[in-house]
Amino acid sequence: MNSMTGYGRGEASNGDVSVVIEMRSVNNRFRDIQIRLPRAYMVLESRIQKIMKPRINRGRVEIFVKRSAVESGQTISADPILAERYHAAMSAVAKRLTRDPDRIPLETLLKQPGVLTLSESEPDALVEWTLVSTALESACDELLSMRATEGAELFNDLKQHLDQIRSLRREVEEHCEGINTRLHARLTARITRLIGDRIEPSRLAAEAAVLADKADVSEELARILSHCSQFSQVMTEDNPIGRKMDFLTQELNREINTIGSKSAEHPISHRVVEMKSVLERIREQAANVE
Repeated sequence: MNSMTGYGRGEASNGDVSVVIEMRSVNNRFRDIQIRLPRAYMVLESRIQKIMKPRINRGRVEIFVKRSAVESGQTISADPILAERYHAAMSAVAKRLTRDPDRIPLETLLKQPGVLTLSESEPDALVEWTLVSTALESACDELLSMRATEGAELFNDLKQHLDQIRSLRREVEEHCEGINTRLHARLTARITRLIGDRIEPSRLAAEAAVLADKADVSEELARILSHCSQFSQVMTEDNPIGRKMDFLTQELNREINTIGSKSAEHPISHRVVEMKSVLERIREQAANVE
């Protein structure tokens, strides 16, 4: 069992270029892999997706790729012809204003647009793919390890909650023993209080049987036991199980609600409330399972 939350970090360097990859994953009903890449690495997105998809079945994974180089890739180029044209134009203005054109500062010419151009050479992403893939593998391994560790903790928590559901179900089943007798006694007391002893015993028995049939929750209790067994079995599977857990949680909720609607006796209603509370904790935990 794996959790859907985790964090991983990987780094690789060849002495000239260093690549750091960080990734984090959170809950999501489906698989959603978001990759943040430097512009020069955009061509590598499909390769990263190809590596990640077989390893992540559910959850939103955000991947951040950072690249840094020991030496700057920026270069400066000069356009001397353009500088001459600026100088000629400035000299013409200087002569017009009776100024000395030879006193035009070089710094002024260099500051003119286009005379000096700053550019950055693009790294070859395909050449650097080895660095990226190495850092990616390391980060992914750490992420999956954390998801597995949290999954083991979820397994223990879910097991305890399922044991609580089974225990409460057993208490409801025990309390249901003798419910027919109690219903008959309550019905007799109620009718006697209203109309005395004028009702026929056979009619009273028939009415009590109808109430007992409506209050019978044996089928619901059997299905709860079955769902808990299926839930336990699913927890041991190697495949992604989060959606199966979600389905079984819904089925358990349906059976518990039915028991609550059928039974008006306080001990049963009290345990139904407790089962709902435990089931909500199961639902919250199962929402984290891949």
